[in-house]
Amino acid sequence: MTRWPGIRPWPLSPLVPRLVRMLTIGSIVIRVTDLPAQAAFWKAALDLVERDPAEPDWVVLRPREGDGTCISLDAAHSERVLPPRIHLDLYAEDEPAEVRRLTGLGAREVHWDKRPADADYVIMEDPEGNRFCVVDAAR
Repeated sequence: MTRWPGIRPWPLSPLVPRLVRMLTIGSIVIRVTDLPAQAAFWKAALDLVERDPAEPDWVVLRPREGDGTCISLDAAHSERVLPPRIHLDLYAEDEPAEVRRLTGLGAREVHWDKRPADADYVIMEDPEGNRFCVVDAAR
């Protein structure tokens, strides 16, 4: 395999040839109205901590332990569009317990008429209405 300076190969599986990883997702940005309240929700929901002290209109939340994708909160007005063009899928080993926990933090379940009866996910939204799904990873 050819190596280029500064670029590390990334194996997908033993059956797939190694690929060159050009980009990674460093942060997913969520527009919010109440930055402190939303920061508190997402910190508790995903066990995140502030990477740097929050600014009045911006904060980056990173995983408490190790590397991983950050959640950045941007206090900027944004029109809510339904259905959203993008949402987070959060994987849970115990989906019902996580849905209860997130509800206790201020999230709400969202009813959707087209959701299959045997769906492996629950649609939710954070306290400001940003949608995400809790997916049953145990299935």
